[in-house]
Amino acid sequence: MAQAHLTIPFGSSKLIIESGQLAKQANGAVTVTVGGTVVLVTACMASKPKEGQDFFPLTVEYQEKTYSAGKIPGGFFKREGRPTEREVLACRLIDRPIRPLFPEGFLNEVQVVATVLSHDGENDPDILAIIGASAALTISDIPYDGPVGAVRVGLIDGQCVANPTFAQREKSIMDLVVVGWGDGIVMIEGEANEVGEDQVLKGLGFALQALEPSKNIQLELKNKIGKQKTKVELKQPNADFIKKIREMALPRLNEIYTTIADKGNREEALNSLCDQLTTDMDAYAAFEKDGHAISEQGVRDAFESLQYEIIRGNVFTRKLRADGRGLKDIRPIECAVGILPRTHGSSLFTRGQTQSLGIITLGTKDDEQLVEALEGTSYKTFMLHYNFPAFSVGETKPMRSPGRREIGHGALAAKALKAVLPTKDEFPYTVRVVSEILESNGSSSMASVCSGCLALMDAGVPVKAMVAGISVGLISDEKNAVLITDIMGLEDYFGDMDFKVAGSRKGVTAIQLDLKIKKLSMSLLEKAVAQAKEARLIILDKMEATLSQPRSEMSPYAPRIVTIQIPQDKIGEVIGPGGKIIRRMIEESGVTSIDIEEDGKVIVASPDQGALDKAVAMIRGLTEEPEVGKIYDAVVKRIMNFGVFVEFLPGREGLVHVSELASKFVKDVNEVAKLGDKFKVKLVEKDEMGRFNLSKKQAESKV
Repeated sequence: MAQAHLTIPFGSSKLIIESGQLAKQANGAVTVTVGGTVVLVTACMASKPKEGQDFFPLTVEYQEKTYSAGKIPGGFFKREGRPTEREVLACRLIDRPIRPLFPEGFLNEVQVVATVLSHDGENDPDILAIIGASAALTISDIPYDGPVGAVRVGLIDGQCVANPTFAQREKSIMDLVVVGWGDGIVMIEGEANEVGEDQVLKGLGFALQALEPSKNIQLELKNKIGKQKTKVELKQPNADFIKKIREMALPRLNEIYTTIADKGNREEALNSLCDQLTTDMDAYAAFEKDGHAISEQGVRDAFESLQYEIIRGNVFTRKLRADGRGLKDIRPIECAVGILPRTHGSSLFTRGQTQSLGIITLGTKDDEQLVEALEGTSYKTFMLHYNFPAFSVGETKPMRSPGRREIGHGALAAKALKAVLPTKDEFPYTVRVVSEILESNGSSSMASVCSGCLALMDAGVPVKAMVAGISVGLISDEKNAVLITDIMGLEDYFGDMDFKVAGSRKGVTAIQLDLKIKKLSMSLLEKAVAQAKEARLIILDKMEATLSQPRSEMSPYAPRIVTIQIPQDKIGEVIGPGGKIIRRMIEESGVTSIDIEEDGKVIVASPDQGALDKAVAMIRGLTEEPEVGKIYDAVVKRIMNFGVFVEFLPGREGLVHVSELASKFVKDVNEVAKLGDKFKVKLVEKDEMGRFNLSKKQAESKV
């Protein structure tokens, strides 16, 4: 097998693509290297389609091997298990841009596998995996109309930076992953800290130029070692059969799509019409080809293609959408907050027939999520989980763990909200947002952004700004390109684009572009960005009319957290030997937790304000330097003939001499003091040996 080794500049480093040495039995295989990060990507194709298959079965897998960073997996089994959230999101980044580049009617199974073999902790493998997937397909014999180029763009000190390292990304206020085909863009995934639309578009224009080398190197690789593309059988529609279905269904189908706006009623009418078409299958016997009978599925496929034609044709010729809206119209919006009595915050956001219930749970440091990644261990204090049950679309399906779609939608909504969250110092809580999709008819991820923001405000989380999201679609052919705002389910299914933008009034916080066509021009993308902003401002008006700012008081069921600072040299005294002191304070005060950080920050949490105050007083007392002349509350710990020893601060004891126990003469200490007695004392002296002398008599005279 021929070998090749090619290099291009990549950020501040260089990118190397090699092929012909590893995984030689795959249809195509490459390794992509930047610095010390190496990703192996393979592409394989089944020799023929499965019998009865009617869709293109593309699967993409992305695996981060822990050995790549010199680590052994945690847990009992000590080997990689189910994909992490990061791996799932990387799979989606690879899948989305390459899927539109396979030929229509291609049904052979294709599997792309990206494996991180080495990781240097500086260069993110995800961009390398996208480039590698396209390169492996490009040099293979698999029918694929690539290559695509990919780049990550940051915005640091007002300047766009191509393929920043992890360290550089920490300084960036924007993170865009952009994939391009030809002279256009095919996929975008990004987040930003309320960056203006003009800056986002500047970043996308910069990306189009910056990704060119990653396309060109693949073309050069193809010229050197590329295989001849295999000629595969493509599923072609039977023109005469389609014509017959058109004659039978077109009049009624046109009527349905121009008179029935409600999704449920429309689907009922469509199902009834389709059932009529499949009642007498013998009527299609004349359209059999090569001995293959027309199946019920074939009728339904033809019926679907007719819907595709009608929906798109109505948009082109009549500027009419299936539910009667204009091209820029947003469906009716309803907002409500505080609808669940015992949660820490809740909201209900409804846009047309898409409805998201947002729920907030506030937790403590103990609730942070441990994230073990190749680049290191970290803790997440903000999580957003998206749930999409079958009942939301009126279906029955098994209840399973979240799939790639749920994880992807949740991650996008989390990006949208993360930019406006307070810092940990401003709000020392762990925050979990859950979006329960109760109804779905398009763009439920953007509904999750809206419900999540309202729920955060209802919970009293001091967000910096209100955030909303909207999706813009595209219906296009060789002559027309029409943008539509707030796409519903069938417009997503039969359309060419799902372009989601979330943000505040100030700017963009999250952006995502998925296409079914091969590319989107910058001029059309600029129009889509402007249309999305126009719609976002309308939604923000609706949300602000419901709740204009975060609540000043949190739910009585939410934990209260107080942060205090103690000297670092006092940390050991608060913790005590083996944690003895801190455990005792938790038990005696009744708080939920006391956490101490390395810099001396102490975080105390409890739903009971009284317990919180008690614990804080104990900590302050434990770390406070005793002050001569100050009055303290004391507890008798030991009784001696010459006086009593009392604890006047946590862990601090001093002597009240018999002469200082009372204003009168005391013959027997036991007559005026017993173990456990509580009274006020005044610190009168700290002697040269560090011992504390106190007076009950002087304290009482001060009262």
